[in-house]
Amino acid sequence: MDIQNLLDIEDATGLAEWVRRGDVQPGELLEAVIDRIERVEPQLNAVAERLYDAARTAALASRPGHGVFAGVPTLIKDLFSPVNGAAMTNGSQALGGFRADFEAEHVSRIRRAGCVILGTSTSPEFGTSYSTESNRFGATRNPWNIGHSAGGSSGGAAALVAARVVPFAHGNDGGGSLRVPASCCGVFGLKPSRGLLPSGPMVGEGWAGMGTPHAITLSVRDSAALLDATAGIDLGAPYAAPLQAQPYVTALQRDPRPLRIALVEQLGPWPTSGESVEAVRQAARLCESLGHRVEPVSLPVALPAFLDQVFTIIGASTRHYVDVLGQMRGFAVQPEELEARTRIILRSKGDVSGAQYAGAVEWIHALGRQLAVFMQDYDLILTPTLAREPVPIGELDLQDDRLSLEELIERFHSYSPFTALFNASGQPAMSVPLYWSAAGLPMGAHFAARFGEESTLFALAGQLERAQPWRGRIPPVNACRL
Repeated sequence: MDIQNLLDIEDATGLAEWVRRGDVQPGELLEAVIDRIERVEPQLNAVAERLYDAARTAALASRPGHGVFAGVPTLIKDLFSPVNGAAMTNGSQALGGFRADFEAEHVSRIRRAGCVILGTSTSPEFGTSYSTESNRFGATRNPWNIGHSAGGSSGGAAALVAARVVPFAHGNDGGGSLRVPASCCGVFGLKPSRGLLPSGPMVGEGWAGMGTPHAITLSVRDSAALLDATAGIDLGAPYAAPLQAQPYVTALQRDPRPLRIALVEQLGPWPTSGESVEAVRQAARLCESLGHRVEPVSLPVALPAFLDQVFTIIGASTRHYVDVLGQMRGFAVQPEELEARTRIILRSKGDVSGAQYAGAVEWIHALGRQLAVFMQDYDLILTPTLAREPVPIGELDLQDDRLSLEELIERFHSYSPFTALFNASGQPAMSVPLYWSAAGLPMGAHFAARFGEESTLFALAGQLERAQPWRGRIPPVNACRL
């Protein structure tokens, strides 16, 4: 079969099987993906740096069968995920031409799974936006409508997967940064439990444990297989989540038992749009048709108070990142080097005391315990991923640093009020592409499970994928030859 046609229809698991049998060579597959990047990149703007020469060398050394994804090309998100020899900008002008001379453990595990890394994908500055727009790279566009955002902060990864350039791409998630772009682009995004995946050696814990790496994928089985290949603590990790007794991919081999699902349509002071409500109700009806029990509930969360604590952690962490950057380059970062959004956060929360930071961490840990008690009665929580359709380009690209932090929080979290909650609690959560709006834009259904119960999410996601497949839905901007 023609390699381009294979890339049109196969996920990473399927591509690796073609390579394992010797029917496709890793170098051929790589060149085909490079061609696909160049075909869509002018419209999407999703690649931060091309690493084609290094990828060609890696493809030549790739051995079929050595790793679950042997020979499969992918990209790493340009956000606190160093790739040896590659630029790491974190979406910011302030990092200049910095290149890493070491590699994140999670990136190394992706390599050991057999993947060929051919580039890095775009992210907004320091990952603090739900839209991948930056002064450094410009706007990453949604392949379903290039006038709209691909989401953030893993927007480059989501756009490339949705456009069928690669079957999966690495990302990370500190407040929804895998699930939001997965929702915007109509693909699958799972955030694992706190401590399940390695953060080192650069980071001990991102945003007090709210951040974690994983990936955006075309298929559910790719997400599960990649988690099997990369899960587990790295050397010196401060804590660890429990590993499942069975591989995560085994959860896809059977339908889950009937689940009790708590349905949440509204959270906080900002309204959920009618279309988002319809999207989540449609997901609830689909779950009920599959034998699950869905009950409308309200969550015991005061969202404005929660977000104030979250931004205390983000502000202190951002101040630390900026100070370290200044130390690395030998002179302090100036405010004009940073984007308006970052300046607002630093102005309001960059100089919090150690006691305030400790109090915020204790606050979110208490919230996690409260949600754990709530989930004694439910297997899953179902919410919209976003409170409305993917936003137009520019709507979340702040240029005015006169806004207050409260205005910034409202701008971003009225759009995504649901996702950050489960970063704070440490629970695994996923966005599943089950609904498209009247305007043809994807709107994901968001599910959260108990801490350490990724297998429950994978089992349900596999069942939903079989009941209502999404891989046949291809956006207008795509790399396919169909």
